[in-house]
Amino acid sequence: MVRKILAYIPARSGSKRIPNKNIRNFLGKPLIAYPIEHALKCSLIDRVIVDTESSRIAKIAKHCGAEVPWLRPAHLAQDASKVIDSIFYLLDRLAKEQDYRPTHIIILQTTSPLREIKDIWDCWKLMKKTAATTVLTVSPTHPKLYHLSKNQDVVLVNGSESQSSNTQSWPPAYLLNGCAVYIVKTKALLKEKRVITKRTKAVVCPKWRSVDLDYPEEWVMAEVFYKNKENIKKRIKQIGK
Repeated sequence: MVRKILAYIPARSGSKRIPNKNIRNFLGKPLIAYPIEHALKCSLIDRVIVDTESSRIAKIAKHCGAEVPWLRPAHLAQDASKVIDSIFYLLDRLAKEQDYRPTHIIILQTTSPLREIKDIWDCWKLMKKTAATTVLTVSPTHPKLYHLSKNQDVVLVNGSESQSSNTQSWPPAYLLNGCAVYIVKTKALLKEKRVITKRTKAVVCPKWRSVDLDYPEEWVMAEVFYKNKENIKKRIKQIGK
C-alpha cells in the first residue's frame, strides 16, 4: 500500500478564554499559520487540511497554504463536539468525493506554536520501528497528582502520602503536551474509534516547549519562550553541564 499521510489541523471558532484564538496575531502571524507551516515543511506529509466551521478561519488558512475542502457542519462545531467525530466526517467525505484514503493522520493542534518539525519526525520514527498504532508527544510533570474536593481538601489520586516525599522515588509522570503531535494509523482509528489507540507510544518533549495556549497567561508565556527559544536552548545546555 502506498503511504498517504494527511496533516489534520482542527480549528473551531468560538474560543471563550482567548477570543479568536486560532487566528489571533502571535508574533506577527495568525496562530493557525504555525501548524500549517510545520506541516508544509515536513516532507513526510502529502496533504494539509484545516477543519473549521468558520469561513473567516478558512480564508486565512488557505492564504497560509492549507486546504479547506469544505466547512465543518455546525453540529460538529459546538462546545461539546468531539474532534474524533469531525475526523470521521472528513475521512468519509474525502473517500467518497475525492477517492482519498490516508494511511496515517497527523493531528497538529493550533495551540502549539513551540512545536518543531523534529517532533513530527521523532514521532514518525518511533511508529516505524515499533508496533505502535498511535504515537504522540508528552512532557514531564510532577509525579504526584492532586485533586481538590468541593471543600478545598487536597486529595492525592495516584499514590499514598506514606510514600517517600522524594520525587525521584516515584515513577516518572507525563502530560499530553503543547507540542501536540498525534500520529495515528487510519485503520486503527476507524476500528477503535479513538485517537489514543490500544498500542500508543510517546515521544517526550521539553517542558518549556510544551505550553498549550488555553489561557491568556499561557499565550504570554509562549510569546516570551518563542522570542527567546534559541537562548533558552543554549542556557539549558550550559546549566546541564
